[in-house]
Amino acid sequence: MMVDPLEEVLALAEVRAERAATLTGHGDWALRFPAPAGAKFNSVLAGSCTIHTEGVEPITLRAGDSFLLTRPQEFVLSTSPHTHPQPASPLFRTADSTSAEVGPTEQPVTARLVGGSFTFGRRARELLLDTLPPLIHLPAHADGAAMVPHILSRIDHEARTGRLGANVVAEHLAVVLLIDVVRYHLAHHPDGAGWLHGLSDPVVSTALQTIHADPARRWTVQLLADAAHVSRSTLAARFKTTVGQGPLEYLTRWRLELGAHRLTATDQTIATVADAVGYGSEAAFALAFKRELGTPPGSYRKQTRKQDSPLPQSCHPRVSGTFQALQEGKGS
Repeated sequence: MMVDPLEEVLALAEVRAERAATLTGHGDWALRFPAPAGAKFNSVLAGSCTIHTEGVEPITLRAGDSFLLTRPQEFVLSTSPHTHPQPASPLFRTADSTSAEVGPTEQPVTARLVGGSFTFGRRARELLLDTLPPLIHLPAHADGAAMVPHILSRIDHEARTGRLGANVVAEHLAVVLLIDVVRYHLAHHPDGAGWLHGLSDPVVSTALQTIHADPARRWTVQLLADAAHVSRSTLAARFKTTVGQGPLEYLTRWRLELGAHRLTATDQTIATVADAVGYGSEAAFALAFKRELGTPPGSYRKQTRKQDSPLPQSCHPRVSGTFQALQEGKGS
């Protein structure tokens, strides 16, 4: 059975959606927002404004447009390049922190936005966010864009009412937003590199799904090529070009991700973890683990548990740990 690698990563990203908030701007205004801990999503309900953030050309946002900021960096929303930005945080530190106004209220509304912040689990940045550009613009005509304001409003409603299952609803809605953005990004930037872009290549995607379906199996390039119905040389070349490393290098990294997650999320012995992720012996696993993570498995377990205490009660069957190396294309 094929497995969708994106679904696995999203499951491990542990997305948490915070309450949404609306911003109404009058006349000329400019607000500087602090760097989000996870990611920031905003959608323009009416009017227009411009977003500025480091490393990205300014983007003019119009009604129906949305954006996702994937990096922990400041950004500015403004309707005039000549207006000095004021800090946004004080505007939302009121009894009703779900709405704010900026600019001279006697002047017409120039922009109205709804936005939400999303936080993630410990490994989400390496697993997903760092594979995306710092800022993704989702124009009004894009698939899923029309639903963004409604989804953000529903997230806010769930947070405010606190009804049964509210957190689960909000988290699933946040995942919907992320999937829509990832789909749009991949469709319009097919020439990117990394495991995420590999999902857009039918040959590489098949190999990735095959690996994720049974990462502990003793895969060879030939077996993966057979699954993708191409020659060994074709798979090796396309995988290397698209993902940035060879299929067996990717497999090694993924196995270590699995092992790292099991070490922190379960009480399984190191030998059991090693066997579960495809290593023939505890010694082989420990050697590879220390080489790539810089610390032995036992030390890694102690360090991460101390950082992430309390210990999670459930264990996803796949991943955590060294995924950044996958997107950087480092060899094993």
